[in-house]
Amino acid sequence: MAQHAERTQRHHFTFNTDGRPHPLENTLVAVTAVLGIISVATAGFYSLHLLASWTGLVGILTGGLGQFISVTTAERFALVIGLGLAGLGFYLGVAHGGLW
Repeated sequence: MAQHAERTQRHHFTFNTDGRPHPLENTLVAVTAVLGIISVATAGFYSLHLLASWTGLVGILTGGLGQFISVTTAERFALVIGLGLAGLGFYLGVAHGGLW
C-alpha cells in the first residue's frame, strides 16, 4: 500500500513569491505604503496640507520607481495600493493649500 507523503508548508507573508530575496523592491513597497498612509491620514486636516502634499508626492515618486523595478505580482499589487493612497493624499493636500 502506497503511503501518502505529507508536506509541511509554512505560510508566511512575503512579497518574494519567486523564492528570491528582493530587498530594494521590498523597501520601496514599505516606504510607499507608509508614505501613502501618512499622506491620507493628514490630508483631512487643512492645517497639515504641507505634510500631506509632500508625503504624497514622495510616495508617488517612490511608488513609480518601485513599479518600474518590481519583480513579482505581489510587489506590484502592494505598490498600486500605496500609490493610490499617496495620490489621494497628495491631491487633497494640494487642494487644501498646496506644497508651499
